[in-house]
Amino acid sequence: MSSAAVFRVRLLLTPASEGGFVVTSPDLPELLTEGDSAAEALANVPDALAAVRELYEDMKRPLPPVLRPAPTNTPVAFETLIEAA
Repeated sequence: MSSAAVFRVRLLLTPASEGGFVVTSPDLPELLTEGDSAAEALANVPDALAAVRELYEDMKRPLPPVLRPAPTNTPVAFETLIEAA
């Protein structure tokens, strides 16, 4: 697999009916992971993305053009869930 990179990826965090959360990406349908909490589900995304990158490399397919490397020195806006005590 190629070296590590930082990607800008749109994610959807969906509550699972059985509890916990599922993470998918509208731009990368093969990306799927989950966790018992939102934080755990999001923490699993790097491993899921690495698996998808490996899948694309094995299939000799380029990643979708919308999935682009992101410079690490620029701000990124995002929404998050925060549990208040």
